[in-house]
Amino acid sequence: MNKEELRRQQALEYHAKGRPGKIEVIPTKEAKTQRDLSLAYSPGVAVPCMEIFNNPEDVYKYTAKGNLVAVISNGTAVLGLGDIGPEAGKPVMEGKGVLFKIFADIDVFDIEINEKDPEKFVQIVKALEPTFGGINLEDIKSPECFYIEQRLKEEMKIPLMHDDQHGTAIISAAALLNALELQKKKIDKVQIVVNGAGAAAISCIKLYVALGAKKENIKVFDSKGLIHDGRTDLDEQKQLFVIKSKPMTLDEGMKNADVFIGLSKGNTVSKEMVKSMAKNPIVFAMANPDPEITYEDATEARKDVIMGTGRSDYPNQINNVLGFPYIFRGALDVRATTINEEMKLAAVKALAELAKTPVPDIVNMAYNETNISFGPNYIIPKPLDPRLLSYVAPAVARAAMESGVAQHPITNWEEYENILNHRLGIDNQLMRAIGSKARKDPKRVVFADAENVKVLKAAQLAYEEGVAYPILLGDVKNINDIAEVNGIELEGIPVLDPKSKEMEEFRSKFGDQFFQKRQRKGLNRYEAAKSMKERTHFGCMMVETGEADAMISGLSRKYSDTIRPALQIIGKDENVRKIAGMYIMLTKRGPLFLADATVNFNPRADELADITQLVAKEVRSFGITPRVAMLSYSNFGSSEGSESKIVARAREIVKEREPNLVCDGEVQPLVAFNKEILKENYPFSELVNGEPNVLIFPNLASGNIAYNLLQEVGEADAIGPILLGLKKPVHILQLGSSVRSIFNMVLISVVDAQMKTKSNTQEAVKKSPWWKRFRKVSHEM
Repeated sequence: MNKEELRRQQALEYHAKGRPGKIEVIPTKEAKTQRDLSLAYSPGVAVPCMEIFNNPEDVYKYTAKGNLVAVISNGTAVLGLGDIGPEAGKPVMEGKGVLFKIFADIDVFDIEINEKDPEKFVQIVKALEPTFGGINLEDIKSPECFYIEQRLKEEMKIPLMHDDQHGTAIISAAALLNALELQKKKIDKVQIVVNGAGAAAISCIKLYVALGAKKENIKVFDSKGLIHDGRTDLDEQKQLFVIKSKPMTLDEGMKNADVFIGLSKGNTVSKEMVKSMAKNPIVFAMANPDPEITYEDATEARKDVIMGTGRSDYPNQINNVLGFPYIFRGALDVRATTINEEMKLAAVKALAELAKTPVPDIVNMAYNETNISFGPNYIIPKPLDPRLLSYVAPAVARAAMESGVAQHPITNWEEYENILNHRLGIDNQLMRAIGSKARKDPKRVVFADAENVKVLKAAQLAYEEGVAYPILLGDVKNINDIAEVNGIELEGIPVLDPKSKEMEEFRSKFGDQFFQKRQRKGLNRYEAAKSMKERTHFGCMMVETGEADAMISGLSRKYSDTIRPALQIIGKDENVRKIAGMYIMLTKRGPLFLADATVNFNPRADELADITQLVAKEVRSFGITPRVAMLSYSNFGSSEGSESKIVARAREIVKEREPNLVCDGEVQPLVAFNKEILKENYPFSELVNGEPNVLIFPNLASGNIAYNLLQEVGEADAIGPILLGLKKPVHILQLGSSVRSIFNMVLISVVDAQMKTKSNTQEAVKKSPWWKRFRKVSHEM
């Protein structure tokens, strides 16, 4: 199976697995008792119905309308696939709904309409106005999209935007403002070349003009060449950008140009064309997936160029997701009657300004940088920047109010920003950030339980996603048989059987080293050598000797059988007195870090303090500021029990060691997460001004029970246990872990390895005899 076929299979599996599709409707009110049902429907529902009848604005108070957007398309211009129809376009519309939800907490119904006639399409959408708080038009072909959007904006009183037009315009305009500033050029003076004259290009030009660009300084090219006064084949939209000129080619038009905007197709611009541009040029090659000119070619042609593309693997990604979720969020929150030019310009300026502010650690971590800062390689915020919601949405909301289209003005802006941050949890992009960081510097990860279909699927995914170099341990034939039956592609992934004759030399070497470590600790030479036939021992020795960077194990064996070899072979970090186990729980409130739920049964106060510091250090490595709640059945001395006293003393020790760490307890979970109770009864608490994200449990039993309850009843995704305090990364999977959980653990392991080793993994893969042997074994398979 080649890579393209594999990606096709993965895409189909992703969309079909479990509940088909990518979105579902979930009730927001309880409906468990007869009373609940009588309130949700008849007879109780009649009361809000009459309230809305008497005051139509109450529809926002009693229904979901105020946070509900329709993503509407007729499927006439889907991605780069063209007119494939409304049914075939539905996966894209569902995907847009997912982006609305995860980036701005906006609920979406996707609506695919089987109608190409613009007038009928307008009437259908117009009739939906009572249901929705906003309308996002999507994938409608030009020129009909211009007519449809204009008519609907005139006739509807809710915010509406055709993102294909305005999304790219808003994001590229923000990038252009900052690029011009860096290149020391004025927007009203620069010569701009636009290659492409579709919906996005037309909207880009209009927005640039609104920002100060001169029409006479803009050359627009379509598939037939320059749009000039000699052309007789131009539609109404293209006629807006006619200039007096003779016909010319794109390469002629780019001579001495200051700015190139590409919204056409890949590989249409050469190095020579970039070389012919004016001093300090700006090139935005936004065709996808292949830009008009590659980043490498443009920057090689001109050292003074500022380059942007639509791709995530190069600097300055111009991506619509930077705009539409936050624009609609701001518009909905003030009940704007439209999305006007003032609101679009506010989004442009907010994005441009955000790029000039200090970048949070979580963003630096996500892109494997230490100090991203405003400059030629950072002119637009990163899509994973958690501040986008609280930065762009208020700017849009304010512009709606100032331009007179807001029906529900915001009066307390500080409170509004807090509400925005609380919607998603400001750190809720943790796993996306960790995944991005892993992809920047993948490491060699040993899978000790490779004779398992879920492990093989996770390994394949990690390899295909480029986040890790998997090494599979187990019986080669058995692993291949499992892979073949389940359609898993292992080409390029090394497989080793520690019991095989081929591994005898390494077993001997590893056994000798293990014996040296444990010879006065109850282990003899024979036992040391024999233990190397065990995959967990063998994998740990690979990590210890530098033949691999990390290991994950535990899916098919007892926890103690997995952790013991890690402690014996790799051992604790020199500065650590006791290792600990931490879980990451991905909840709707944001990520929670739980410890200790796996290692220390009944820690003393000083040990509990050690655990707290280990977890806080790990949380900081993810770019998150730890806020620690040390949990108990007692609140700040309310009980004289010995266990609560241990927790209270542990907190004292932590504060003696790290006075600036936000840490409080002993405290009950209900109190720790309830600001009202804290403010009223315990105003002295360090947790009054923000929710905790680190939960320290008094013993293993309480931590393990809480973790399991959160996972099964609370529907939180769990990652862990993550072992803290080992010299090198070894992490353990829980029995029954899903493919997603295993993959998340791979990401954690890679990031952990990045922090604990400075070796060049790619060079190690090329040069190591291990990898030569791996390739040979893989080939023989």
